[in-house]
Amino acid sequence: MVRCTCIVCRTIEHHLTSTIQVLTIEIPGRGSYDLRHLVLDVNGTIAYDGEVIAGVTSRLTELTRQVEVHLITADTRGRQAAIDAQLRLQAVRISSKNERLQKAAFVERLGSSYVCAIGNGANDADMLRVARLSIAVIGGEGLAVETLSTADVVVSHINAALDLLLFPMRLVATLRR
Repeated sequence: MVRCTCIVCRTIEHHLTSTIQVLTIEIPGRGSYDLRHLVLDVNGTIAYDGEVIAGVTSRLTELTRQVEVHLITADTRGRQAAIDAQLRLQAVRISSKNERLQKAAFVERLGSSYVCAIGNGANDADMLRVARLSIAVIGGEGLAVETLSTADVVVSHINAALDLLLFPMRLVATLRR
């Protein structure tokens, strides 16, 4: 058996060996969502111009008590080390080529049926498409139409997206059938 040693696979192996926490949300007409992982795009979603958006740090700190939080980025602004330090997380860095495929592969390796993915860019569309729960954010950089069409929920701000997980009855109210 050949083992991959790329950074994405090493990161997934690390996360899969850590204690699994589960956020279970029952949504009438849709069933049970047993979320173990939250995968977040960085630039345009939780950060603008390389700076973490106000309110994100405290919300992610709270969410790390409920799910495994993953940041995924090509670090286009070159500020990811500072963002990692601020959030006390270690982002998975991907190549700037084929970002959308790398992001989707990351979600699939985690077990897509246990993942909530949040993003805004066209390179996030496939990641949102394969995740069990997908949230698109219309923020300061906008929202790619392709990503909009793949999302389960669309919100106007990252803090609203994170609050859907912190206060799951809001998510239930939106998605129930």
